[in-house]
Amino acid sequence: MKAVLQRASRASVTVDGAITASFDRQGIVALVGVTHGDGPEQVQTIARKIAELRILDDEKSVSDVDAPVIVVSQFTLYADVRKGRRPSWNGAAPGPVAEPLVESVVAALRERGLTVGTGVFGAHMDVELVNDGPITILLEA
Repeated sequence: MKAVLQRASRASVTVDGAITASFDRQGIVALVGVTHGDGPEQVQTIARKIAELRILDDEKSVSDVDAPVIVVSQFTLYADVRKGRRPSWNGAAPGPVAEPLVESVVAALRERGLTVGTGVFGAHMDVELVNDGPITILLEA
């Protein structure tokens, strides 16, 4: 499992013209990708890192200041572009495997009492954010 975390001062996700998630104060946008063999252990590791990494102002974590999080499924994190010009998506888990694991990351964050918005799995999404810092971190579990 991989996640790209971006600290943002504001962010939103829109699907078919409707906003599915947004925030307008410092928070985290987490793009989450799932690969073959991922399971509960990877879910817990990624959720813990999203919640506890001290990447907000004053070296605070999302959990420290109850900052908002938006989780967006992102199978393209597993693109293989080593050959040619067309990415291979073979490293990404198929939807029926990936979707419940992304939902489990969201659930694990909510179990920590965090405010979590989401995109829509498999949908074309417009993700807008103002990267604050900029701070962008790649996690792998």
